[in-house]
Amino acid sequence: MATRAEQKLKTRRALMDAALSQLSADRGFGSLSLREVAREAGIAPTSFYRHFAELDELGLALVDEGGVALRQLMRQARKRIARDGGSAISTSVETFMEYLGNNANLFRLMLRERTGVSKPFRTAVKAEIDHFVTELADDLRRIADEQNRPLSEARLVAESMVTLVFNQGAEALDATPAEREELKAKLKTELRMILVGSQTLAKRQ
Repeated sequence: MATRAEQKLKTRRALMDAALSQLSADRGFGSLSLREVAREAGIAPTSFYRHFAELDELGLALVDEGGVALRQLMRQARKRIARDGGSAISTSVETFMEYLGNNANLFRLMLRERTGVSKPFRTAVKAEIDHFVTELADDLRRIADEQNRPLSEARLVAESMVTLVFNQGAEALDATPAEREELKAKLKTELRMILVGSQTLAKRQ
């Protein structure tokens, strides 16, 4: 039998999954109600408060989960690149699109709340993006040193890349398979343009 702690974690997960399942291209987190999330999770509305103080706290937990999942996937991609070689940009784009395919509603939540009306949500999404930018900037600096191809403003390069990836990710969410392949090719080219531009600026400096 599951312990009380295990059951509590299971119910918490059920609530998060229930909220995610209600999201779509036409429906954002702000339109959800505590009652419908609890019903979808199979618990009484009053039991919700044993797991989250309010619905927004559940949403913030989802934002955190989305950011952590993406960073973990990208770390795995970097390990594959280091082990097997190949194009860092191509592998990273393929990994990101894989994340989109498996976490569409999580990404929708982050996209919407990034510019939403809730300051706690905006702050949480910004923090996740900042973590991602910092890791990418560190990685870009390391690769530049290893290849002896200096970059100009690695942090700005990382910020530009992440902004581009998020914008293209928004388009890819509801794209057909053929459209998504076109978006991937376009994104890889755009990311290479940013990288080459930074390398060229570094040479001039």
